[in-house]
Amino acid sequence: VQLVESGGGLVQAGGSLRLSCAASGRIFNNWFLGWFRQAPGKERTFVASIMLSGARTDYADSVKGRFTLSRDNANNTVHLQMNSLKPEDTSVYYCAAGSPTWARARDGRLYKSWGQGTQVTVSS
Repeated sequence: VQLVESGGGLVQAGGSLRLSCAASGRIFNNWFLGWFRQAPGKERTFVASIMLSGARTDYADSVKGRFTLSRDNANNTVHLQMNSLKPEDTSVYYCAAGSPTWARARDGRLYKSWGQGTQVTVSS
């Protein structure tokens, strides 16, 4: 499975960005696509995940109400709409695909494939 992220950039606090993750290869309907982020000198953290079948989503508390996942099944793409961005959202954002259980979908170690990452910088 190959994943390609796009849509990162520089934005002022309060602004919006939409990240996209285009997937190709053999993906199964019971897989999750997750977004994670990693700031310099910090550990990678969970942002959001979506089951590729159905509409079930999960968000980290830090982004709940500001970030929204959506799927474009025709193009095997998942979008992460990020609104009301804060300087603390500055990170490299990665998408990942895999088959964790729902209870463990926040664990990045359970994802099989990762994209190259896209930088999001939010200025104050």
